[in-house]
Amino acid sequence: MNIILLGPPGAGKGTQAARLVAGRGLVQLSTGDMLRAAVAAGSEVGRKAKTVMEAGQLVSDEIVTGVVSERLDQPDVRKGVIFDGFPRTLAQAEALDRLLAEKGMRLDAVVEMRVDDSLLLGRIETRAAETGGTRADDNAETLKNRLGVYHEQTAPLIAYYGGTGTLRTVDGSASIEEVSARIAEVLDAL
Repeated sequence: MNIILLGPPGAGKGTQAARLVAGRGLVQLSTGDMLRAAVAAGSEVGRKAKTVMEAGQLVSDEIVTGVVSERLDQPDVRKGVIFDGFPRTLAQAEALDRLLAEKGMRLDAVVEMRVDDSLLLGRIETRAAETGGTRADDNAETLKNRLGVYHEQTAPLIAYYGGTGTLRTVDGSASIEEVSARIAEVLDAL
């Protein structure tokens, strides 16, 4: 089973991905982790990524897609994957579609975790108070900026995947357990 967890920053995608890894044996594919691993391994894509990253630039869609492609060739992903941080744009979604088709794979579901922006701001303020603001992104201003990027670049994926019939929406504002239960219902119905 191959899925995307889609939602704004702070919606709980990481928490839910960890639960799916533990409960269903899926592999969480984090593009950030994969880029760092490709650089460490010295693969062709890793060398390209290293050059870009060392220059302080954003890694291109082509490089990110290449890293995802390399990772999908590993044997541990056979049971299924959770895409984390990819795709973020329509171009990346289209590249993922092509990549999966080339590998004889398919996307089973895109689970949108819908949460109102005002609730997300409250969550981030609570987390910052609980953790002493130890995470760099634990402040309202950073979250507002990240939400703006999400609404501009990533939210259009909701319509895109809605058109493919793979989109399922759950209320991401519910408790962690309730969100997990709704996601399980979605996946069990596939």
